[in-house]
Amino acid sequence: MLSVAVVILNWNGESYLRKFLPNVVAHSALPDVQVIVADNGSTDGSLELLKTRFPEVGIIPLKKNYGFTGGYNRALSQVKAKYYVLLNSDVDVPEGWLSPLIQFMESNPNAAACMPKMLDYNNPENFEYAGAAGGFIDWLGYPFCRGRILSSIEKDMGQYNTPIQVMWASGACLFIRSTDYHKARGLDDDFFAHMEEIDLCWRLKNMGRQIWCIPQSEVFHVGGGTLPNNNPRKLYLNYRNNLFMLFKNLPLLKVYTIIPLRMVLDLASAVVYLLTKRKDFAKAVINAHTDYIKAIPNLKAKKALTPPQTKRHSQVLVPSILLNFFLLRKKTFSKLSLNKH
Repeated sequence: MLSVAVVILNWNGESYLRKFLPNVVAHSALPDVQVIVADNGSTDGSLELLKTRFPEVGIIPLKKNYGFTGGYNRALSQVKAKYYVLLNSDVDVPEGWLSPLIQFMESNPNAAACMPKMLDYNNPENFEYAGAAGGFIDWLGYPFCRGRILSSIEKDMGQYNTPIQVMWASGACLFIRSTDYHKARGLDDDFFAHMEEIDLCWRLKNMGRQIWCIPQSEVFHVGGGTLPNNNPRKLYLNYRNNLFMLFKNLPLLKVYTIIPLRMVLDLASAVVYLLTKRKDFAKAVINAHTDYIKAIPNLKAKKALTPPQTKRHSQVLVPSILLNFFLLRKKTFSKLSLNKH
């Protein structure tokens, strides 16, 4: 069995493989570490490139595009390793990126998963939106990061170089014990993409496991490679999956108090989209709510299999990040009260 399997899920990402896979291969060359590409039914020549240029890379061909969640679940069921690294195809890794993560996990058996510091590939002095220096949520389920709150992204000046327990680790570079991944039943196939890593990490924390950010490792992420930030489909997935995640992981009483409030706030955002003549975005919010309501019977069945949250996680911010950001003008993580935890 491998020690570490670095698994890249690819879908028509030949250009990213050409650009970033050479460094992943070269800088992951440690004993019992293998780089594997799981291909989600690409039609752009990705498989041909892998076979001709990267013969040392393992290939797991999948029949079609199962999304981020379904693709990884199918691929990882075929990989035997102590640790998995779920790595986006648009991530550049420097020399020595893997060792601090391995060393931390080997020394901390209570940690289920961790992530490196994530910097912006195109502006490497800045944190990257998708993960920055570790993920958190507020009590309404809005995610934010150490180094990125809503749209406000900080420069990396070493201010977050201390390892810290977080609520979630970014799926762009998620280092996770295979036993924990499978015990938690992996990513939720119904999410397809977006918020799936937050859902998985929340389930793991409800199981009493820890999630960490280890900034002694850093990677550089392009971001938005599959769906750009201004895409209604991405907006739909984020709104729908956030409601899915809340239903599955919140204590039952809070499901019936927090989710209705979230839906009101979501609908307010849909009104703003309409007033600013972005009808496709307003429709995405409405469709997300409609599909969430349709999915409630299925979500109830999943909730029955999900370990209940029995105590408040200290990585959840109260009051809301919206209140902190817009009214209290707290636009950096260091100004938030939970940074004391």
